[in-house]
Amino acid sequence: MKILMVCLGNICRSPLAEDIMKTKVPDDFVVDSAGTISLHEGEHPDKRAVRTAANHDIDISQQRSRPITRNDFETFDKIYCMDIDVYEDVISKAENEQQRQKISLFLEASGDHRNAEVPDPYWGDMKDFEKVFQLLEKGCEVIADRLKTHNL
Repeated sequence: MKILMVCLGNICRSPLAEDIMKTKVPDDFVVDSAGTISLHEGEHPDKRAVRTAANHDIDISQQRSRPITRNDFETFDKIYCMDIDVYEDVISKAENEQQRQKISLFLEASGDHRNAEVPDPYWGDMKDFEKVFQLLEKGCEVIADRLKTHNL
């Protein structure tokens, strides 16, 4: 199973989601992250995201931001988007229905209510990053359990 987490710049939410998910799935799963924009391409995650992850014994400091590519739609089995704008952008890049079927909102896939979004903590403070971490932790747990039992 290959999973891609996607947010806007790939420096806050999706890097956190990537490594949280890695702690929940078997080693033969592949988990990566990307952004819908290339503004931060090649950069490490936001320092506040790195610090928040480290507070939970997860190291995201070596990740590098990258934009989503056409190849990602073929490579990954599941593509989870952090908010509706990201979802709409990713859907618009899909070339066919098979690719579109791989894409979903992260919190919706984790059983939260329809159109639920992981808020972008970029303009917030450490409390906002912690809230996002907790949402991602809970969501990754549910999604991982479903993926491991093929119920998603």
